[in-house]
Amino acid sequence: MRASVRTAAAAATALALLLTGCSGDGGGTDTNGKIELRFQSLAWQKESVDANKQLVKEWNATHPDIQVEYVQGSWDSVHDQLLTSFEGDEAPDVIHDASDDLADFAYGGYLADLRVLLPDRLTADIPEQSWRTATFGDGVYGVPFLQEPRVLIANTKILKASGVRIPTPANPWSWDEFRQVTKELTGKGEGKATYGVAWPLKEPVSVTLNLGLSSGGQLFHRGADGKVTIRLDEGDEVVPGTIRDQVNTDHSAARTALGMGGSDTLPGLFGGRYAMVPLGFSYRQQVVEQAPEGFDWTVLPAPAGSDGLAQGVSPQTLSVAESSPHKKAAVQFIDFLLRPPNMVRLAEGDWMLPTGTAALADPALHTTENGWATGAALAKGLRSAPAQSVRGYPEWKDKVATPALQEYYSGAIGRDELNRRLVDDGNRVLARYQR
Repeated sequence: MRASVRTAAAAATALALLLTGCSGDGGGTDTNGKIELRFQSLAWQKESVDANKQLVKEWNATHPDIQVEYVQGSWDSVHDQLLTSFEGDEAPDVIHDASDDLADFAYGGYLADLRVLLPDRLTADIPEQSWRTATFGDGVYGVPFLQEPRVLIANTKILKASGVRIPTPANPWSWDEFRQVTKELTGKGEGKATYGVAWPLKEPVSVTLNLGLSSGGQLFHRGADGKVTIRLDEGDEVVPGTIRDQVNTDHSAARTALGMGGSDTLPGLFGGRYAMVPLGFSYRQQVVEQAPEGFDWTVLPAPAGSDGLAQGVSPQTLSVAESSPHKKAAVQFIDFLLRPPNMVRLAEGDWMLPTGTAALADPALHTTENGWATGAALAKGLRSAPAQSVRGYPEWKDKVATPALQEYYSGAIGRDELNRRLVDDGNRVLARYQR
């Protein structure tokens, strides 16, 4: 995260400068006069795949001179697959990915700078804080279009029987209150669960950093020379300290969940073993599809800190390959996909939130059914994930932060050792990328 927070005016000015920059276009037509584009989508749920394929079909029906081929990709292998396709000059024209995967491709020259290619409508519709997630250096290398906050999915029966205060986006729990509530929900008898919360932390880094924004955590600090260093400040300790205390001191969080993925915790939630599970907003789909008949559940906002309900996110993005000879046509297709009604269809298909303000205002995304209204109310607090533009972050995450946080949450190491490993070892990693 940047060392200082810009004022709203400065941020708006910076965005205006970014979006009026220069970018080349290798546009042209094939020998038959028809442009053919390849669109690699990472949609995987049936509803999402169907929505994407239907939009491609609608585009092709109304644009005979620019035809789009739908190509199915996979989240599991997208980074390596894209790298191979870039190096082999076989990249798709339109690329679906996530903003936290774009940095190496953007700095490596594989993605087109979209600043002068983007239409004014799309530029104005997506908020500046979302554009930051796809901005690297002086360029914009993707269009952020879907995002999800982390929320608490809770067993309504247990909450009601316990008598705890039910939080809302307007009046959320603080981190201290959240810790106290999980203690009250833990135990035996009516209104109790075996554990008040289960933290699925098989991949602990993004959860820790993104929720840490609520308490002013930054961890990554960019100096005047542009170089990034790691520093663990008071705000960075709130979220990991709370989780560690819930697991090791209060025993209100399930230790066994620390090695789980999000889906692994759902049977325990359905069975009353856990009263709440912090999960990405899109997990609601799995709850709807997998919960036993009669299971009553609700969506609650994550706890708030000194910076309110701020959270870091890495939105899904649409980019254009620098090698594409049809950049203008590719952006025209992206603009079609992200028209407000179409963005709503994509959001509903993925059970996520659109970044566009017009799409986000759609009444379908503000219904109380399945927690849509709670998620929509959290959208204004979503920010660029702290480490998104930090070169060397993947190595720091995999080799330093993941094992250190796992040991800290389990109680194997304390705060001082966590600080040494995250900061001292981490800065040595980042230094290699910033020489």
